[in-house]
Amino acid sequence: MNATAKLRDVGQSIWLDNITRDLLKSGTLAKYISEWSVTGLTSNPTIFEHAFKNSSLYDDSIQKKVREGKSDEPLFFDLAIEDLTAAADLFKPIYDKTNGLDGFVSLEVSPKLAFDTAATIAAAKMLHAKANRPNLYIKIPGTKEGLPAIEEAIFAGVPVNVTLLFSREQYVAAAQAYQRGIERRIKAGLNPRVESVASVFISRWDGAVAGKVPAELNNKLGLAMGLRIYKAYRDLLDSQAWQRMCNYGARPQRLLWASTGTKDPKASDILYIKGLASPFTVNTMPEATLKAFADHGEVGEPIPANGGKGEEVLAQFTKAGVDLDQLATKLQTDGAASFVKSWESLMGGLAEKVRGGKAPAGVS
Repeated sequence: MNATAKLRDVGQSIWLDNITRDLLKSGTLAKYISEWSVTGLTSNPTIFEHAFKNSSLYDDSIQKKVREGKSDEPLFFDLAIEDLTAAADLFKPIYDKTNGLDGFVSLEVSPKLAFDTAATIAAAKMLHAKANRPNLYIKIPGTKEGLPAIEEAIFAGVPVNVTLLFSREQYVAAAQAYQRGIERRIKAGLNPRVESVASVFISRWDGAVAGKVPAELNNKLGLAMGLRIYKAYRDLLDSQAWQRMCNYGARPQRLLWASTGTKDPKASDILYIKGLASPFTVNTMPEATLKAFADHGEVGEPIPANGGKGEEVLAQFTKAGVDLDQLATKLQTDGAASFVKSWESLMGGLAEKVRGGKAPAGVS
């Protein structure tokens, strides 16, 4: 049995953190599904920027949509939805086989809306309707302003991938927003089965403290924070509130490990895969990380429900002068800002692609 199949048997879903038209048309994504147990994927503005920049497969579609009067964000979402609906159709047999638990793809609302609740709600509903796929998540950031948008989107029946979560407190707030949306559906007599995942970013923790803590703590903060959050997740799953909702037919929001590519070249390239093996979770992997794990991956002991030694390790960081709460807030704020920067770069690159294709005058 290969490493990816072993990870699947632990109870963890393997998703690909990438999407390109080349992946779709070459059959590579289909190969990952059949040979490496990949059961979903995620996307973000940076991924699409690279896809548009490095492939000619978008050129004809771009020019066709430009002639239809599309530009800027509407043009981007048309192109992204073309790719993601094609990927969603590839994953649809998995979605059906798992009764709607797995087989999802994800599309992010504009990162510029991270602090605008009403606009996020409107965008989530619009993109969900436009994509018209049951196995497509709309990504909404777990910022203070994003939390009521998550609740409202879930109540409206929109599957949500909550992004930009770093700490236990941020995760629990997102889980509670999901729970409120489901509870409202139950009270309204609506089907409580609206799927969601909560995406916790791991590797950015280690990047944030690199060179600022004793050497023996290098590359240990992300995994320790993951252990803390996993305990909170398992506590929620066992809670009376979750059990009551399950009795009505709801399913718990799953925990998703994101940002699991190793940044430190001195560390293992499967650090955040081996260390985060855990039942009823998802790990979305950059393509290079997926390939590395398929090649030489190892599956250790699954994370224990009590979080293992996570708190002991976190205490060492506190002793070393790291304010974990303050850093979590900074990581989320900086993450939102970096997403906006990526978005603006994406829009600029798309405009350049349009100009390179000799678009009609006045289209940018």
